[in-house]
Amino acid sequence: MTTDSVSADDVASLPRAEFAFPGPLRDQLVAAILDGSKTSTTGLMIDYEHEGDPLPSIGSRAVVVDSDERPVAVIEVTGVRVVPLAEVDFAHVVDEGEGDTSIARWRANHEQFWHSDEMRAALEDPEFTVDDTTLVVLERFRLVTHLRTAD
Repeated sequence: MTTDSVSADDVASLPRAEFAFPGPLRDQLVAAILDGSKTSTTGLMIDYEHEGDPLPSIGSRAVVVDSDERPVAVIEVTGVRVVPLAEVDFAHVVDEGEGDTSIARWRANHEQFWHSDEMRAALEDPEFTVDDTTLVVLERFRLVTHLRTAD
């Protein structure tokens, strides 16, 4: 759903939002953003710290890129919470739009990603693991506009 107009200059000046790593998972997540079923995401606090990135702030916008690094949408942050992994609630899980029907299933899927070779390489920690106390960043967002043209 397009709710705001965004100029080409706006798009060029916005930071990029990359969901997962390029490939099937990113494609799935981008599709869920574009169809409106994904309105939240979860990141690792340690990833923000490792990259030197600030936490998202309410009202900030970013350009979502697909697996080919093409801009496909603009999103706007509507909420941010930092909580221990054990405190992620079911409403957040549902709003991630990935089809998980329980917190346990959501966590297993996310742990598989967070413990992947790609994520461990990105964090430069081959032994990285999460536990109940691992701080996660729960971000809510809204789709501002689609940028993808018909393929």
